[in-house]
Amino acid sequence: MEKTRREIMDRVYLTYLPAKKFKTSCLSAQFITPLRRETASYGALLPLVLQRGTMSCPDIQQLSAAMDQLYGAQINPTIRKRAECQCIGFVASVMDDSFAPQGEKLLEPTAALLGELLLDPVTHGGRFLSSYVESEKANLIDAIRGLKNDKRDWADIRLMQEMCAGEPYSVLRLGDEETAGRITNQSLYVHGQELMASSRVEVIYCGSAEAQRVEDAVLTALAALPRGAQTALPEVQRIQAPDTPRRIVETMDVTQGKLAMGYRCSSDDYPAMVLANLIFGGTSNSKLFLNVRERLSLCYYASSSYARSKNILTVSSGVETADFERAEVEIGRQLQAVQQGDWEDWEQEGALQAIRASLLSLSDSQGALENFYLGQIAAGVEETPEELAAALEQVTKERIVAAAQTVKPDTVYFLRVKEEA
Repeated sequence: MEKTRREIMDRVYLTYLPAKKFKTSCLSAQFITPLRRETASYGALLPLVLQRGTMSCPDIQQLSAAMDQLYGAQINPTIRKRAECQCIGFVASVMDDSFAPQGEKLLEPTAALLGELLLDPVTHGGRFLSSYVESEKANLIDAIRGLKNDKRDWADIRLMQEMCAGEPYSVLRLGDEETAGRITNQSLYVHGQELMASSRVEVIYCGSAEAQRVEDAVLTALAALPRGAQTALPEVQRIQAPDTPRRIVETMDVTQGKLAMGYRCSSDDYPAMVLANLIFGGTSNSKLFLNVRERLSLCYYASSSYARSKNILTVSSGVETADFERAEVEIGRQLQAVQQGDWEDWEQEGALQAIRASLLSLSDSQGALENFYLGQIAAGVEETPEELAAALEQVTKERIVAAAQTVKPDTVYFLRVKEEA
């Protein structure tokens, strides 16, 4: 049976990925909600609090005991950013029924426990337990503050915040510290009830169970799901690059400078843009790696990535302040080379082999498959990894050049050493 996706309840969609090669089954339930600055911290905190207990298992010890009864099943909270949406919920992993020692059916009780975590959390007086909320709120704030610890990631975050200022895409998946600090057990409970009623739900299953059995288990687990007025998901904003790229320089206690560059693209030829990015800076055989890093030694690292949903290409690099301008110019030269078709056949073939191997390896991991299909759903596309790999095989050099020529510089962000400011 092939992969399917269909609506099984009002705004509840089940993506079924049949697979008999795994010893476990994977079942995830994700609430898809608009990514907004004023609610992102609420969305990030909600699954962290929900994981603390249900009315039947009101603390972590009892929840752990319940999962131990399911041969060590795991149900973990997830907070993800896909396109301009926040995806929050849980991913469950449990021994596949075909490996159960006594032939037990483990899918149904695991789905039921997942449903309890979402729909029957431990509460008192119409609100979450204050101790749970305050504890998880402190953890969330620590996680938000901790984003600055990895300076490479922080530079990339600041690039997106500046480049996409005013767009939902600039909002962090965890929200912000100020909003998180204002959340109370009552306001979080109210937000959770509203989110459950108004959001689209994406359920993804990967395992050996028959499709109808999975659907029945999900319908039973989510039978109490409230359904109210739908919150419309935002259309992804695709903005044109400014005539003159924006330049932002900030200082921090870093051992080396971080140069992040953002570009807007206008090509709808996704396979061609994927290969253009890989030739430019997406692999260890790319122009950025071989020329800017290895041949010229202008960067400690240099790579590029492409976000399909936003048609944004970004470059991330580590440079000495003295080499900042030379590195920026050389990165621009390498992009220009791709736009002019200035590459050897082996470079295109190497890029194709790298992405093909990456796509086909997805079938070796249930978690990777779940994450891939959630991203596809958020982007509004339905290609399987195999279909995408086949589409990439058909891409010509002319298509890559045409796609690359739509790439325009938008923002340059440089995080420099504080003492050198």
